[in-house]
Amino acid sequence: MTATDTVNPAGATAPAAQVGAPTRHTVAPRSALKARGEQITLTMVIMIPLAALAAAVPLLWDRWISPRDVIIAVAMYAITGHGVTVGFHRYFTHRGFRTSRPVRVALAIAGSMAIEGPVIRWVADHRRHHAFSDRDGDPHSPWRYGPGFRALTKGLWHAHIGWLFDVEQTDQRRYAPDLLDDADIVRVSRLFGLWATLSLAAPALVGGLWGGSFEAAVQAFFWASLVRVCVLHHVTWSTNSICHVAGKHPYRSRDRSGNVWPLAILSMGESWHNLHHAEPTLARHGVRPWQVDSSFYLIKAMETLHLVHEVRWPDPQRLQAKALPK
Repeated sequence: MTATDTVNPAGATAPAAQVGAPTRHTVAPRSALKARGEQITLTMVIMIPLAALAAAVPLLWDRWISPRDVIIAVAMYAITGHGVTVGFHRYFTHRGFRTSRPVRVALAIAGSMAIEGPVIRWVADHRRHHAFSDRDGDPHSPWRYGPGFRALTKGLWHAHIGWLFDVEQTDQRRYAPDLLDDADIVRVSRLFGLWATLSLAAPALVGGLWGGSFEAAVQAFFWASLVRVCVLHHVTWSTNSICHVAGKHPYRSRDRSGNVWPLAILSMGESWHNLHHAEPTLARHGVRPWQVDSSFYLIKAMETLHLVHEVRWPDPQRLQAKALPK
């Protein structure tokens, strides 16, 4: 993506002259009361699961966990995580494939259950990130305050969590007009609170019915709701922070995005971040056989089942042209 390119609603890169050159003023104002309320809610969403994760180790020592809790937690992590990576990211943001209305709605709901914000806001933020990646205007660049230990430490905090508390928001009409014009997605986005509640309540219900006790429900809520949400959040945010500071750079891109292999499994392939920024619309990020990318595996399975079509798979010649000398 060149410095004058932006992401159009179709998910492909288009010259800025065709869709309006990116400007620094790309945020929409909100009332002070609404902004304050959202920040309080956001703090709770971040801190409560984090506290649950901090309590996880001593609880493990007490053996307050069962294979049932692990199964429910892994299942919920896979559903909601791939809802973000396959749905919010590779489909809604970059249009890496096409699909039907029922699948589109299902992906939007699954991604919403990750509790990372409504789908339209998530997509608008990420499209703006690509339009200004690691430059002035990027909502979450770790290089916001410049190089150097102190500046980068501050920048990493901003990229990981701090940017979520910005009072101003990305202009959704500018960056996600296609989603605002989609009645189904607008409805899913407006019902974000419902999907978040379902995401937290479902594990407790399943755990209670499976274990046949209130304690089983509480255990499932702790592990498969609170801890699962916390881990998924920090893995997602690590793509914004760590993957723009560390990692290898096998492909030419206009930013500092890197491949961070230790995050590959938990991030469902999103940490193969260098190729993603070199070729944003691809449905596959881990292009080497050893590069684990479960989001790619899922999209490939969906293609085989004719649930998705017109998938944007990597072109070996384009990859070779973008490859940097080793």
